[in-house]
Amino acid sequence: MKTVLVVDDSTFMRKIIKNAVTKHEFDVIGEAVNGDAAVKLYLELKPDIVTMDITMSGMGGIEATKQIYETDANAKILVVSSMGQELIVKDAIKSGAKGFIVKPFQEDQLIEALKKL
Repeated sequence: MKTVLVVDDSTFMRKIIKNAVTKHEFDVIGEAVNGDAAVKLYLELKPDIVTMDITMSGMGGIEATKQIYETDANAKILVVSSMGQELIVKDAIKSGAKGFIVKPFQEDQLIEALKKL
């Protein structure tokens, strides 16, 4: 079973992601409300996959992705954000993200993206 760290500033969105992934043989081992907490939890928990929001208070998702990727070049980060503009997608991928899906998403879309990682 793959472990997942869910990063989103919205409690509601974290719950949606958590409920979706736990139904499909993933284990959510941590949740973070911003990039600072995400980096800290990543180093502590060493999850197999991170779902990362982009726009959050404090450190945002792009910077957190960069920091996680700098500490672990094998990190598997899936950006899950409502900001689907091409430039932001490119920044996320350049920062180390392995995939990108746009909110709102269908549950099967999220699971398929996670399985590809």
